[in-house]
Amino acid sequence: MRAEDRALVDRFADALAAEQGAARNTLLAYRSDLASAADVMGVLGDARAEEIGKLAGAWAELSPATLARRSAALRRFYGFLVDEGLRRDDPSGSLPRPRTVRPLPRILEPSEVDAMFAEAEARAASGEPLRLRNLALLELLYGSGLRATELVSLPFRALARPEPFLILAGKGGKERLVPISDRARTAVARWRETMPKSGTWLFPGGKAHISRVRLFQLVRAMAAEAGIAPERVSPHVLRHAFATHLLANGADLRVLQALLGHADIATTQIYTHVDASRLVELVNRVHPLARR
Repeated sequence: MRAEDRALVDRFADALAAEQGAARNTLLAYRSDLASAADVMGVLGDARAEEIGKLAGAWAELSPATLARRSAALRRFYGFLVDEGLRRDDPSGSLPRPRTVRPLPRILEPSEVDAMFAEAEARAASGEPLRLRNLALLELLYGSGLRATELVSLPFRALARPEPFLILAGKGGKERLVPISDRARTAVARWRETMPKSGTWLFPGGKAHISRVRLFQLVRAMAAEAGIAPERVSPHVLRHAFATHLLANGADLRVLQALLGHADIATTQIYTHVDASRLVELVNRVHPLARR
């Protein structure tokens, strides 16, 4: 990347961090996408339409999601340059615009989740520390809808207080309330009793906390023990189950958005596919015309 382009990217990243509180990983992703575009075009800040047109061919083999993300990064970058008076025109109209279809989340039936809990509880009854840990992990994934990173990085004293919730810093450092059930609190307390009292992490592993990859492996192993195909289950699938089962049992979409930590309710609305019949019944029951 040319030195002048690198300077523009630095200004852009500084603005995102200062004005919008963009997280470090977000800034790194923007820098990576902009560097990829510069490698293709040869220029970045003062690129013209014909140079931007090179991206369509060079990025033809990218997945629609990756192409959409890179194009979005460039649109935001050029919008910043125009707003700052660093260029007069916005060339982003020449960017490739893939049509992306948001995939429906994989879900588990309540009976399958019940089977996982029954097996995990039976194995934890032995008092074996790692079995107590696995049950605590499962309770927090399904009972609270935690993201994998949020779960593995919980500090040792998490859930030590009696409040029925945690305050977590999720994506972008945004705080949200996470519900903690009595079941989860009990499971965590039983697991903590087996650990040294001077620990740093609630779920230690090696020199730090267990990794997201290790959590993924543990969840799949628990699924297999319950007779469920492991490839159908992951920490994120259990988060999806938390959301879909709440919605199916009458949870408000805005409440669900807050519990999941979604910035945009459009992200939460994907869960409405799981129980269309309930939504139709709701309209038939509460719409004014239904009472005529």
